[in-house]
Amino acid sequence: MAKTLKNKNQSDGQQKFLIALVGLVSLILVVSVAGVFRPSHGLPAQPSDPSASALAEQTRPRQDQPWPPSPQADQQSLPSQQPPPQPKSPELPPWQWQSQPQSPSLQQHTLQQLESEPSNQSEPCSSLQPVQAQSRKPQSVQPLQSSSESILPRETDAEKTARLKWWADARFGLFIHFGLYALPARHEWVKNHERLTNEQYQKYFDHFNPDLFNPREWARMAKAAGMKYAVITSKHHEGFCLWDSKYTDYKVTSTPFGRDLLKEFVEAFRAEGLKVGFYYSLLDWHHPDYTIDRVHPLRPANEADYDRLNAGKDMNRYRQYMKDQVRELLTNYGEISIMWFDFSFPGKHGKGRDDWDSVGLLKLARSLQPNIIVDDRLDLQDVEGGWDFTTPEQVVVTKWPEYKGKKIPWETCQTFSGSWGYYRDEYTWKSPSQLIELLINSVSKGGNLLLNVGPTGRGTFDQRARERLKAMGDWMAVNSRSIYGCTEAPPEFVAPPNTLLTWNPETRRLYVHLLSYPLNGLWLKGLAGKVEYVQFLHDASEIGLQPGKGEEASDLWLSLPVAKPPVEIPVLELFIKKGT
Repeated sequence: MAKTLKNKNQSDGQQKFLIALVGLVSLILVVSVAGVFRPSHGLPAQPSDPSASALAEQTRPRQDQPWPPSPQADQQSLPSQQPPPQPKSPELPPWQWQSQPQSPSLQQHTLQQLESEPSNQSEPCSSLQPVQAQSRKPQSVQPLQSSSESILPRETDAEKTARLKWWADARFGLFIHFGLYALPARHEWVKNHERLTNEQYQKYFDHFNPDLFNPREWARMAKAAGMKYAVITSKHHEGFCLWDSKYTDYKVTSTPFGRDLLKEFVEAFRAEGLKVGFYYSLLDWHHPDYTIDRVHPLRPANEADYDRLNAGKDMNRYRQYMKDQVRELLTNYGEISIMWFDFSFPGKHGKGRDDWDSVGLLKLARSLQPNIIVDDRLDLQDVEGGWDFTTPEQVVVTKWPEYKGKKIPWETCQTFSGSWGYYRDEYTWKSPSQLIELLINSVSKGGNLLLNVGPTGRGTFDQRARERLKAMGDWMAVNSRSIYGCTEAPPEFVAPPNTLLTWNPETRRLYVHLLSYPLNGLWLKGLAGKVEYVQFLHDASEIGLQPGKGEEASDLWLSLPVAKPPVEIPVLELFIKKGT
């Protein structure tokens, strides 16, 4: 600054001093602002505390894994009619680092530890009434200002526990992936796998007509299976919308089907007493302003081509489009219990919190639906109030996830097979026993199971899905007491081999799930004198109990019939004495 003033040969000493002083103040302001704002452009924000830094390191995507995972990657040896492997794609997000279980005894994995931040309790709406605010016309697009440092609404741990109580008690929900990908019927990522252009994909839009769609039948099957809530893909990565959005023509009401599918879904599931949630994809492979990234169907092989392919695209307009649509979803369909955003992949040619304006989206969602529960895929793990529960995908959790010694709410989302959307020729379907074990295992570690169905192009559930839902319903009809309102058993209860324990803290009942039926009976360590009564849960028939002797005097022996009861996984219900 001083050198510049000398070059201008200004003679007035007082004027020099004033100009220099103004320059100094400006420099201080520039430095201060630089410290407040993060850069956007897809770069992950740097957490300020060491724990958050470690978390960011843990959740970095692996470079040696394909993304999305090939539907065949997890399959066992199959007959020759098995479809060929899908081409490799970019890397896996952190919640899909583990492969799904395949063996008859479920393979188990340990989930990475994530931090939960506190964030109130929703009740179902009896009718489809607007909530709080009406839908708005598109707003003028403003340049993005990073809101990653902004403060989200805060609440105490007790307030968050109360808000999530219905969800934690429910334990079992239905996930539905439905979109144009039901027509090619070969994975919901078919547009990505086969590098299809919008023009090549258009035929599925032109022929989308699920004429057999009956949401009341869907809801009744979910209820009969024991599910308490349902989450549906309002928009998946392909960009197709299942509701009559004002902000795009790429929607269900512009197809031969011609009706607001989401509206009918919400009304049907509410009528059956199930709570409703919306999945909303942050990605959009159809929107003209969504920039091409490393998981886009049109991603280039040559890195230098990204700039050319993205010329003229404006993520500011796309961010506003997302907010307009989220406002529609959370305004026009009554009370929405869950918002399931999916997904972030920060890093080179990726997208993270600043690309989505994640804090802005979350603030909008919470302002429209204060009691809503939100997942953890907005890339806000280190932001207080940035998420409500973590979402291990296609994994079996072996330990209740925690961070800094604090257990956090979690829900594993699982498929019947290896695909989320309808896949006609996919053969790795889990057995009813495996699916029931998935549910029990989740509850035994304090978590929920969100089990997915991909409807066919005509709007029906595949027969294989129907059979498995019925099998789970048959088991839940007599054993649901070991699921609803239950959680991980206290450490003084030790699970015998080949069993899983769940615990209801309100009724003080312990549930022993017999994954492998024992011969004659089994020992329960340290429970002598602590159990007042034992019965099979499915028929309330008494089970004999007897304390051990000698070295086993503190243990309890349960006498079981030789023949296994006629249920997929038998359950013992133990009434624990008070004060023990």
